[in-house]
Amino acid sequence: MKLNFLAAAFLFGVATYAQEHQTIKGYVYDSANNNEPLPYATVMLQNTDLGAEADENGYFEIECNQGSYLIEASYTGYQTFVMPYNTTNPQDISINLVSENANLDELIITVNNKKSTETALLNEQRKSLEIKQQIGAQELSRKGVSDVAAAVTKTTGVNKQESTGGIFVRGLGDRYNSTTMNGLPLVSNNPDKKNIDLDLFSTNIVEYISIDKTYLARNSGDFGGATVDIVSKKNTETGFFSVNLGANANTNALGQKDFYLQEGRNSLGFSKNNQPNTLNNHTSFTPFDTGKRNVPFGSSIGFNGGKSFFIGSEGKLDIFATANFGNEFKYKEGLNKTINAQGFASKNLTQKTYSYNTNTTGMLNANYEINANNTLAYNFLFVNGSSLNNDIYSGYMVDKAESAVGGIIQRNTYTQDQLMVHQLLGKHVLNDQTTFNWGASLNNIDSNMPDRTQNTMRWDSDANDYVIVRQARSDNHRYFHSLNEKEIAVNASVDHKFAKTEDGSYKGNLTIGYNGRFKKRDFNAVQFNYEISSSNLIAQPNQVDQIFNQENMDAGLFKLVTFRGDGANALEPQYYNGDAKTHAGFATAAYQLSPKLSAVVGIRYEKISQDVAWKTQLDNTENNNLFEKNAFLPNLNLKYEVNGVQNLRLAASKTYTLPQFKERARFLYENVDETVFGNQYLYASDNYNVDLKWEYFPQNDEVISATVFGKYIQNPINTTNIASSSNDITYLNTGDWGHVTGIEVELRKNLVYFNDDNDNKLSFGINAAYMKTNQELDAEKVARENPGLNVNFTHTEAKFTGASEFLGNADVTYFKAWNDKNIMATLTYNYNSDRIYALGNEQKGNLVDKGFGMLDFIFKTKFNENFGMGLSAKNLLNPSIDRVQQNLDQDHLVRSYKLGSVFSISLNYNF
Repeated sequence: MKLNFLAAAFLFGVATYAQEHQTIKGYVYDSANNNEPLPYATVMLQNTDLGAEADENGYFEIECNQGSYLIEASYTGYQTFVMPYNTTNPQDISINLVSENANLDELIITVNNKKSTETALLNEQRKSLEIKQQIGAQELSRKGVSDVAAAVTKTTGVNKQESTGGIFVRGLGDRYNSTTMNGLPLVSNNPDKKNIDLDLFSTNIVEYISIDKTYLARNSGDFGGATVDIVSKKNTETGFFSVNLGANANTNALGQKDFYLQEGRNSLGFSKNNQPNTLNNHTSFTPFDTGKRNVPFGSSIGFNGGKSFFIGSEGKLDIFATANFGNEFKYKEGLNKTINAQGFASKNLTQKTYSYNTNTTGMLNANYEINANNTLAYNFLFVNGSSLNNDIYSGYMVDKAESAVGGIIQRNTYTQDQLMVHQLLGKHVLNDQTTFNWGASLNNIDSNMPDRTQNTMRWDSDANDYVIVRQARSDNHRYFHSLNEKEIAVNASVDHKFAKTEDGSYKGNLTIGYNGRFKKRDFNAVQFNYEISSSNLIAQPNQVDQIFNQENMDAGLFKLVTFRGDGANALEPQYYNGDAKTHAGFATAAYQLSPKLSAVVGIRYEKISQDVAWKTQLDNTENNNLFEKNAFLPNLNLKYEVNGVQNLRLAASKTYTLPQFKERARFLYENVDETVFGNQYLYASDNYNVDLKWEYFPQNDEVISATVFGKYIQNPINTTNIASSSNDITYLNTGDWGHVTGIEVELRKNLVYFNDDNDNKLSFGINAAYMKTNQELDAEKVARENPGLNVNFTHTEAKFTGASEFLGNADVTYFKAWNDKNIMATLTYNYNSDRIYALGNEQKGNLVDKGFGMLDFIFKTKFNENFGMGLSAKNLLNPSIDRVQQNLDQDHLVRSYKLGSVFSISLNYNF
């Protein structure tokens, strides 16, 4: 009887559910593109939380109760479509969205360039089984971002290291992050860094940037903070050509009556300065002296074009090309001190820095759709970045310049980085279930520092003038280095769908793949030191070439020597060479466990070999060190769809962090205020990562999310002062453990609609991250694992270097469009709190960079279909950038300066 009652109840429940629940089905089409399906459009039932995102074929389904509804379909750049629907008369729906007549210019919204829009990226984020964070061309333009380094700092939990293109993600710096382009790795332009400087990449080449802060088995296992993938722009129009012109000015630079830069450097950023092949010829060097430049206004020019060609009955070739050049002048002035544990300043200097930077970018993308099942793509990227700096340090220097006037150190540094990237990618649909994807890249970078000059002088009261300091040979020197790195990378994977359902879709997807990376680095350096015979060579600060010239060399006032002396092999460079090989196999399985719950499980195996050989001033006989590692790296992603607009996600993984070539080579690099050398005993860290995220999408261009994350790191690597008379810096596994915990929140919301359409509104965005980091500092572990090296940490535990406890970004945008015109105004603010620059040693406190915020204003307008203009004002608050040393007695200010505000104007014309 009970069984009959239960069966009846069950049948009644099923019948009731069938009567009360319906499925609304349909397609969304693009009326502006020959009624082709419109992927990723948003379809909602008004005044409910029910909705869906159209798939890549424009198809959607919405589960709902019986009743009458208003169906609303929307996509940015298209007019919103609304229609009544009653479930008592069920029918498949066809929706044709019509493009708006007034759109943002092509850098903000391009109707057919869907992946670059904020709406498309949010839709993809909502649909993905993985935790995603992306920023596209539309958002980059709205926020006035000009390079990729600045772009990623607009996302949650990311901040930039000031005056560099390096970033910190969740408190983890360069060594914990990876950079790719279109899924293929990029090489570094800097011997000190693992990653290429992201400010080399103009946002003109960017479709969107993906920041993966959770690990996925298809990516490199050398992961702790994030993988930053730059997806290059592709043509989506039948044909276009545009020209961009711009000008910029830094208020600090404009405030200088005279702007001093080293002579002999090309203003376009293409200077070649070969190393001399003799110690006796001084005429081949660049000048020590600097010259005055004209009013330091920066400028830019860019050309963008694309065209599509139809080949045969099925083929289509899309070509996109861009070429851009820009330059800028900067100036900063402030305090620079070196202080011991008792607060005594061994250096108490005023630093002035005159800077001139250039960036030249060229890119060509060719995407050939052979037919519906086969696509080939070729990407070529050329980047040339140059930096010319004149640093002048004046004041007290212990043992070198101790008078009331003090002394002067002048350093002129020119660097040129030239990157070439070739990528070939393919996608082949073998059948309804199986797709083969592959890619290969060849990267080459040349980074050169030709003829960096440094001279040191002190005020002599007896001579009533400056005299050249000769305390150490390196006080006056010239330095040349060259880095060449080549890398070949290969990706291949097969995707296979399985577990077909009654409606023709698949519940599961299996991916099996291979990644290979083969990298070679050659680094050479020679330093020419001035061995001075006279103790009272009088010199004027900006007329040092009157002393260091061929005539005085011939007269015996000085001679040139290297670390090898001045013998037959003096010009033999010190070097280190790196050879790294990584073979990796991976497998991931994605499966829909229930209508609401999906899982992705992955496993990756990597075989890593890193061989470094060197012959340097620290080790004058050739030596080498081989490091090998086998890594098994699992990852898990779970997604629970609370409803059509709300998700819960969980991600967990194990990864590792490798030491870099330079960190393991015994090469000595001398800065004005510090000396750094490599440590061959360094080894990899292991990382354990977990994320829990909630996300809610009220509308197609709105999101609210919160993420809790944690990381546990075994044997973390730090840059640390060792116990020595000169307090040299090296790289060490400083303890057994370290951990990072935090929470991230994001909100994007339309605040006010001033009409019934989407073309006159005020929107708002904010994201913030709060983090706690801690790590063990174990001097005994360092001494045990690194023969000959000792440290005396001031503390036994410390925060991670570079990690701010709080990071925040906020922006407000007003947009109005009418006919073929529009205006857009955005105010952005970002802030990062205090962060450790270097750990304390020998009872000295940690060096801490104090928190500061930056306020920017961006205005864009489109006068007509072809002509547009942009204005921007960056760093309007111009805060002081301060560094303190937190000694036991008090905090001592050791560095302080202001960057100045930057104003710019740009003009754009589309032909």
